[in-house]
Amino acid sequence: MNALPERGLAASLRHALIGRAAALATALGALAVAGAALAADPASAPSANGPSDTLMSRARELFKPLPATLPVVRNNAVTREKIDLGKMLFFDPRLSASGIFSCNSCHNLGLGGVDGLETSVGHGWQKGPRNAPTVLNAVLNVAQFWDGRAEDLKAQAKGPIQAGVEMNSTPDRVMAVLNSVPAYKAKFADAFPNETTPVTFDNVAMAIEAFEATLTTPAAPFDQYLEGKADALTATQKAGLGLFIDKGCAGCHNGVNVGGHDYFPFGVVAKPGAEILPPTDKGRFAVTKTADDEYVFRAPTLRNVALTAPYFHSGKVWDLRQAVAVMGSSQLGATLTDQEIDSITAFLQSLTGQQPRVEYPLLPASTPATPQPVFK
Repeated sequence: MNALPERGLAASLRHALIGRAAALATALGALAVAGAALAADPASAPSANGPSDTLMSRARELFKPLPATLPVVRNNAVTREKIDLGKMLFFDPRLSASGIFSCNSCHNLGLGGVDGLETSVGHGWQKGPRNAPTVLNAVLNVAQFWDGRAEDLKAQAKGPIQAGVEMNSTPDRVMAVLNSVPAYKAKFADAFPNETTPVTFDNVAMAIEAFEATLTTPAAPFDQYLEGKADALTATQKAGLGLFIDKGCAGCHNGVNVGGHDYFPFGVVAKPGAEILPPTDKGRFAVTKTADDEYVFRAPTLRNVALTAPYFHSGKVWDLRQAVAVMGSSQLGATLTDQEIDSITAFLQSLTGQQPRVEYPLLPASTPATPQPVFK
């Protein structure tokens, strides 16, 4: 796969980032002490059912509800025509050399935007090196892929199409397919009306990005809670939210996407075993070639995490409770009790939002000029 533009934190800021995370953890610890004091004197605590709810106030300092409006996409004016074209391209397996794999193969919109596999299967039934991240809410991430090598969804869309272990195609082949189908040529002309040659590989990526920008999942119970509905979370989920903050999970998973905004080492305190953290995959180091970036990955969004097993870039953990336990020991140096794990897991389940309801598009028929599938 061609190398894509670097984006995100420079290596020289690595230590500053970790320092900020440590400072946040310290501040969260102070909040935990204050919370314990309130627990010791319930009469001094604000009502748990009103807007002055202490936990709600703390959560609002760290997280934001997912807006119901379409996110702003950089350098790509999103129009209805682009969205419609991008949806067709997202589902069209003819963008792959074999005619078997589409974007939806690895980012199945009926399965939380993932494929439910340890690592994805692509051309020639090859297994890819990493677990497929969810496409849902991906537009809100700082960058794409686990190592952040694609600066946005436009760049990301080009990668799998050309990757030998995924769709195994080329820009020229994709153009030949699309130009052989009159209906596609008309769709591109509608989506890119000011261009003399609208059927380009860049425009394929822009159309797919426009469609993927619509794949957000608002109105999760946690969003409703942040908006002031105190009973949107159960008592167990509220306990889990408190632990998520107090233990330091929110140091990496915060903001509107509950993660996805920065890069962190996998194993801040203790690296997991090779069965979870393969030693040959050094994460962001492959992009920056900087020693400080060894085993550093973009913190994934935790939105809809209950739908996206298996977990981590290796896809080695299939149980969300186990994933919580691994994060506690590896990232926080904490051995969580069963009750704490249950509570945090319950909170994570509150991050499941309204899933996009996408009608499967009717794709235009191939013609005799359409390149035939290639399986080798």
